[in-house]
Parts: sequence; structure tokens; C-alpha cells
Amino acid sequence: MTVLLGVAHGTRDPAGTRVIRELLSLVRAARPELAVGEAYAEVAAPSVAEAVRELGYRPMVAVPLLLGRGYHVQVDIPAQLAEAGADAVVSRPLGPHPELTGALLDRLGDAAEAGAVVLGAAGSTDPRGVADVRAAARLLGRALGRPVPFGFVGGPGPGPGPALADVVAEARRGGARSVAVASYLLAPGFFQRRVEAAGADFTSRPLGAHQGLARLILRRYDEVGFGVRGVA
Repeated sequence: MTVLLGVAHGTRDPAGTRVIRELLSLVRAARPELAVGEAYAEVAAPSVAEAVRELGYRPMVAVPLLLGRGYHVQVDIPAQLAEAGADAVVSRPLGPHPELTGALLDRLGDAAEAGAVVLGAAGSTDPRGVADVRAAARLLGRALGRPVPFGFVGGPGPGPGPALADVVAEARRGGARSVAVASYLLAPGFFQRRVEAAGADFTSRPLGAHQGLARLILRRYDEVGFGVRGVA
């Protein structure tokens, strides 16, 4: 059976890598017969090359554990796999997808009733990545029955993209008595700390080890493995 290699961005925060391992443990529990590997595009170990070697160069589907398109998905991960000599196909990233919306709602809990809810993301210089965050905010807004603006805490998108702190401040100027930020991040680390510093009354924890994300990872694997492309 083709291996599933989950490739996360990577973080120096041990809590971040621990959450990725917990998430991949949910994937293994959901499909015990499937070999599931772990790798990071940068900073953390194992690297993509190390994971390919540990898995014995078996055919694999690499699933980017990333929430949208951008450099790592489009360029970096495929290049690292090729350089490692992997027999691999790269799936789509996890988002945007309704499974992520469900996880966001779970993480928000009662804070979903705040005067304003804002989606907080790392950010991207790739227009496709910005479009994916916009789509995720639209899905969350549809679930909540009201508009959900979004903002970035990392590299600004083209234009540039809206800064999360500015979006939170704008919500207050618009009359919101309380503002909640839904963290559109996979794991704790540098970007989560920046989301928490954006000035909201409540910030959700990252999506993390959630059963909905485990289902979505397997869906992305199956789309490639069964040749079903373009199905959300």
C-alpha cells in the first residue's frame, strides 16, 4: 500500500511538533493498515529526505499539512521529494474545506457568539494562499450566519494583505463589544503567539489534533490514490 507522508511546515517549538505527531496518530488510528510517516519542510526533524529514507523509498502520497496553497505546497515540498529520490505524488493542501470549518467552530466554542469573529492566519505572499484564507473565512461566516473578516500575522499577502491587529481594531470601531479570533493555524508556535497578541478578547487555540483534520488528511491521500482530482 502506498505510504502517506504528512509534511508539515516545521517549528522550533516542541509543542508544535508534538501536536503534529498527535494529529498523525489520529490518522493511524483511523486507518491502521496504512503506513503514515512524518516530515517537516523546514526547521524541525525529520526532514523530507530523512523521512523518505526511513520509509525505505516506498511509493508515497505526500500530504502537505498546510491550510492553503503557497511556496511550500507548490515548489518546496515537491522539490525536496525529488531531491530525495522519492517515488511520490503531492496532494492538495488541507484547506479550504468544511472539515476545517467544523474544527474552527469546535475551537471557538462559546466565543463564536462574540460581537465579531475574525479569522487569524499566518499569511502568504502567494495570491492563491490569500484566496484560500478568504475562502476559509467565507466558509466560517456561512456557518456562523454573518460575515467573518480575516487578517494575517506573518508575511503580508499581495496588496498587502490585512494585518490581523488592524482587522480586530476595525471590528471594535464598527461597534463590536467583544472580538474573538479563530486561529487558522495547525499547531502552536511563533505564529500562534502573534495571533494571540492581536488584541482580541478571545483567541482560539490552533486546530491541532482534531478528528476532522485526520479525516481530511485521509481524504487528500485518497483523492490522489484513487485518481479523484478536483473533488473538495
